[in-house]
Amino acid sequence: MDFRDSAALRAAAPAHWPWPLPALAGWGAAWAVLAALRAAQAPALPALAAATAASLAIAWPQANRRRRALVAAGFPLSALAVGWAAALPAWSWLLALVPLLALYPPRAWRDAPWFPTPARALAGLEHVIVPAPARLLDAGCGLGHGLAALRAVWPGARIDGIEWSRPLAWWAARRCRWARVRRGDLWADSWARYELVYLFQRPETMARAWAKAQAEMRPGSWLVTLEFEVPGVAPRACLDAGGRRRVWIYRLTAPKRPSTVSPAGR
Repeated sequence: MDFRDSAALRAAAPAHWPWPLPALAGWGAAWAVLAALRAAQAPALPALAAATAASLAIAWPQANRRRRALVAAGFPLSALAVGWAAALPAWSWLLALVPLLALYPPRAWRDAPWFPTPARALAGLEHVIVPAPARLLDAGCGLGHGLAALRAVWPGARIDGIEWSRPLAWWAARRCRWARVRRGDLWADSWARYELVYLFQRPETMARAWAKAQAEMRPGSWLVTLEFEVPGVAPRACLDAGGRRRVWIYRLTAPKRPSTVSPAGR
C-alpha cells in the first residue's frame, strides 16, 4: 500500500486537525522559526519572512476561509503587537507592495480582485444548459477554482481560462493541467469561439460583459455569472440553492431585424 494514500497520513494533515490546533500550530511554528533565526543573528526582514511562510504552510490547507485567514494573520499581528517589527526600517513595509503588484498589476485593477469560485457553486447548470457546451471559457480564472467548478459540471468539455495576472495564470495552469490557461486580457480576447463564458467579476462590469457577449458570441451561446446579475437583462434562469451564491444564466439570441411594412395599396 502506498503510504501517501493511507488514512493515517490524511488524518495527520493540517487540514484535518481539530480547531483551534491549526491556529496554535501555525502561530507556534512561526514564533519558533523567528526565535531560531534571530538567535542565529539572521537579519530581521528575512527572519520575519521565513516565520510568516511557516505560518502560511499550515494556514493554506484549511478548507474554511475564515480559519485560514486567522491562522495566516495571527503571527504578523502578534509580531507587530510585541514590537518585533520595530527593528525594521519604515520603508521596508513598502516591499509588501511588490508581491501585491505582481499578483494584481495596475491594468487589472478595474476587474474583480481574486475571489475563488466555491467548489460546488455551479452545480445544477447541467440541468439548465442543454445540450452540454463543448467549449467553455473562464474569463478571469485566477488560480483555477472556476475552471475546476466548470469541470465538475461538464468533465468532457474543453475548458479554457484567461487571466491577466502572470503569477495567477502560471499557477492556474499547473493546478488545472487538463485546462488550457493563458495569460491575457479577458476584455481584449475574443469570446466568439466559445459556447459558454463564465465570469465572477465586479457588479459594475456586468453591463460591459453582456455587451461584449452580444457583440462576439453566437446566438444560442451562454453567459454565466456568479453572484452578480446583468442590470436590465432578464436571465434565462437563476440557481439559488439555500445560502449558496446565486448563479445567473443568460442566453444569447439573434438580434431582432427591423420589420418592414409595405406601403398601403402595394
